[in-house]
Amino acid sequence: MLPIPASDAEPAGRSEYRDLHSAIARATRHLAPWLMMMYVVSFLDRANIGFAKQALQTYEGINERVYALAAGLFFLSYSLCGFPSNLILHRIGAKVWMTFLMVTWGLLSMATMFVTGSTSFYVLRLLLGVMEAGFFPGVILYLTYWFPNRVRGQMMGLFYLGVPLALIVGGPLSGLLLEMPPWGGLQGWQWMFLVEGFMAVALGSVAYWFLDNKPATAVWLPTDERDALADALALEELDRRSIGPAKLLPMLRDLRVLRFLLIYTLIQMSTYGAIFYLPAEISALLHKPAGLEVGLVSAIPWICTLAAVYFLPKLADQWRNHRQVAALTLFVAGCASFVFPTAGPKLGLMALSVAVSGFISVQPLFWTFPTAYLADVAAAGGIALIGMGNLGGFLAPNVKVWADEYFRSPRAGLYILAGLTVINAGLIALMRDHRVPQPARS
Repeated sequence: MLPIPASDAEPAGRSEYRDLHSAIARATRHLAPWLMMMYVVSFLDRANIGFAKQALQTYEGINERVYALAAGLFFLSYSLCGFPSNLILHRIGAKVWMTFLMVTWGLLSMATMFVTGSTSFYVLRLLLGVMEAGFFPGVILYLTYWFPNRVRGQMMGLFYLGVPLALIVGGPLSGLLLEMPPWGGLQGWQWMFLVEGFMAVALGSVAYWFLDNKPATAVWLPTDERDALADALALEELDRRSIGPAKLLPMLRDLRVLRFLLIYTLIQMSTYGAIFYLPAEISALLHKPAGLEVGLVSAIPWICTLAAVYFLPKLADQWRNHRQVAALTLFVAGCASFVFPTAGPKLGLMALSVAVSGFISVQPLFWTFPTAYLADVAAAGGIALIGMGNLGGFLAPNVKVWADEYFRSPRAGLYILAGLTVINAGLIALMRDHRVPQPARS
């Protein structure tokens, strides 16, 4: 159950406060587990090529340049298609749109088992990016329909638990599937894409039955609770309209939105610079090839991330200072990124765990900034526009390959990404706070 801060208590009477508190708790229990599981599957389907990298090189002749480009192409289409997808969700609702997206991207992820060279690899990664594009910004928007600002950081933290869970479960699962002997005419890496893609199809098939577009349509909420939650969210929407844009064109001209976009792009460069190469880094630390053991050890940084993602947003909500907590988190992660490339196995694993924990846990903190600033259709478009920062996932592997080749060092790219992380921490620290909407008081 998510607590409502004491400063928000009883805005219009004790009964209304109890109804609001109960509605938030009920909505959390109903929605959070499903959204988290959807993110687990989404993240697993986009990141599992990190485990297939060596197999693709061995069986399909995918070299380092082709892999880096294909890994990045996902984020090219992902970033370009998020904007129209969020506008569609804003118009027709999450129930239908999320169902369609999940089933379709699951089928595309399964189709990766048929990759036979660079062209098919590029095409499938592009198409997967198109269909996954609407999920993440759609959920961020969806949470603004359901949860007030003061608890939204914690809700986003619960949603982001899907990332470490995906890689805690996905590491051993992917490693186990990779080590399967050929069966049914398929290699282990093909079974990995088949099984993990089918998980999205299965979950997407039932998404229609547990997603409600807004509190007003949720039959599982008692009438008093539904009304209290809807009233609180409507008041916050009015407050956001008074401090930020509510239409598309003003949002596109807003310098603060562009600053959010830059910060998020740099966060994603840090994140995917770690994710795409984490199995390879663990393999290098252990001096062993990718497989079940590397998959198990790869889960350790994500177990640490699980704790960070749960506690840091909760702490920031209580302190009412998301900006400083986010800046400090990213600074520590950047410093740890400088350490792990040259450290031994134990220290390297510790530093890598700190870095990855920071890259992921800073993101729910970051999203409290734009969601407390943008309103109405500007929120739908603005969240998706800022989500184009996922182009950082395209830039990161290619920047790493370029830097490694240019400086003739296998660590040069990692150091550049670490430096960008520290710079980004400074950008967040220097960001001017805007007024957070306050609940109306009687």
